[in-house]
Amino acid sequence: MLTDGFKELLNIGIALSSVHDLDKLLDMILTEAQKLTSADSGSIYLVEGDKLIFKTSRSNTYFKRWGEKKTREIFKSFEMPITKQSIAGYVALTCQPLNIPDVQTIPQDFEFHYNPTLDKKYDYKTVSMLVIPMLNRDEKIIGVLQLINSLSGNKIVPFTDEHQKITTSFSSQAAVAIQNAKLTEDLKSAHFDTIFRLSAAAEYRDKETGNHIKRVSHYSKIIAENLGLSQQDSELIFWSSPMHDIGKLGIPDAILQKPGKLTPEERAVMEQHTVIGAMVLKDTTADVLKKSRIVALTHHEKMDGTGYPLKLKGNEIPIEGKIVALADVYDALSSKRCYKEPFSDEKVISILKEGNGNHFDEKILDVFLSSINEINTIREKYSDKEEDFDKFADFKNINILELLK
Repeated sequence: MLTDGFKELLNIGIALSSVHDLDKLLDMILTEAQKLTSADSGSIYLVEGDKLIFKTSRSNTYFKRWGEKKTREIFKSFEMPITKQSIAGYVALTCQPLNIPDVQTIPQDFEFHYNPTLDKKYDYKTVSMLVIPMLNRDEKIIGVLQLINSLSGNKIVPFTDEHQKITTSFSSQAAVAIQNAKLTEDLKSAHFDTIFRLSAAAEYRDKETGNHIKRVSHYSKIIAENLGLSQQDSELIFWSSPMHDIGKLGIPDAILQKPGKLTPEERAVMEQHTVIGAMVLKDTTADVLKKSRIVALTHHEKMDGTGYPLKLKGNEIPIEGKIVALADVYDALSSKRCYKEPFSDEKVISILKEGNGNHFDEKILDVFLSSINEINTIREKYSDKEEDFDKFADFKNINILELLK
């Protein structure tokens, strides 16, 4: 059994090394750990400073009872201090595994204790536990793998010594994979933070808040996902949509910030921001910037061919442009600007429906409207506050020393 287990461990290790998305990796680690130990449930905590961050959980019992989606909604990420009083905290501090046959028999004078709160709340009975420190090559604690209720048929049994040995080896592989995934995530985060900040420069000149590009990004991703685009394509749209107005950096202030209606000549100059944006983003090998170029160039095209700069019609317009066009217009209508208050929800939806088929793609608008609850959640989460508009005041009112902090 042990030999077969370690053969499986080798295959799992190879698979783990190919996954760089942290959430997917953690779910995969937990799934495989459950298989190796016949565990009904489990969770993973990551160590960040002096805190344990609860990242993911899996429970066959809860999945059968509620379904996987609802279970994940219930058991959301949370953090707790690392102390020896909790079982996971004890393992994180001592870097020693715990194999507990029955949590009800833990002596009162032990440093760690079992907390039955969640069991009582969600009608679950934890009996056996196997809690393993996830150590990297330098023997530094990365996280804690917690497995619950090993099963033999339908009977809860203690985790075996073999379970502990193989899971300890597995956890070492998992820790290295997690560390690599976090490094990849940090690099990705830094890369995309730069994109957001460059995009914010264009929005600043146009007196838009930074929340505008965040909202448009999330709206665009929701549309893409609910249209059935792949996760990779949805992610690319999320990260490319902030660049939709980057070309406004090349538009003169006299036109960009003109309070009144633009003349036809001024309007023609303003419309060139799409072309300027595409020129700024051309000749790149990065997928996200390739997609950004398409978004920048086509997010003002309309289904009936009256948009700009290319006057594309219908399916001539790339789907990225169609998606961001709707997300951008919705945000402009539903959000406060320096020059206007937000329109009512009823008026916003009415205006969007008026554009159905001529301005907006019918299918994309239908998906957007059916996703309005998700959209409203994003709008509330990234809503503009009064202080967001303070930055547009005269520079003489800014405390420059604050910029050092």
